[in-house]
Amino acid sequence: MIDIEQAIPHRKPFLLLDNIKEISDEKIVAAFTPHADDELFSRVYAGHYPGSPITPGVLLCEMVFQAAGVLVSHRLKGEVGNGSPVLTRIRDAKFKNMVLPDQEIEIFAEYEEQVSAAWYMKGGVNAGGKPAVRVSFTCAMVEVPPAG
Repeated sequence: MIDIEQAIPHRKPFLLLDNIKEISDEKIVAAFTPHADDELFSRVYAGHYPGSPITPGVLLCEMVFQAAGVLVSHRLKGEVGNGSPVLTRIRDAKFKNMVLPDQEIEIFAEYEEQVSAAWYMKGGVNAGGKPAVRVSFTCAMVEVPPAG
């Protein structure tokens, strides 16, 4: 199975994928549960609709983008060198249903085409079997400078 931390540079508390359910060269399906007592989400939910917390749409989109990064790494057979997929464009983001704390969600991303260094993709988040987010986007492989 795919090692998420080998595929993308994200780490806790901002790694927003729990596991990969399925992956092919065309599509990835992942899972995540934003727990109300998690290091990141406890702070998010404290200020995002206090008393009736919902998961911010921007974080739901980030989950899709992280899943897409894993898909790109998979398509490149893990041979990314110093490169990392970086978001370059968001198109047609649609927010359809809310995601609540502790609600398990399914995240998917699909490859559409590659033009030079640009990867055109689409994806979404489903919660409780219903669509929560749908988004089309582009990412590109860029060289990441070493930390420090």
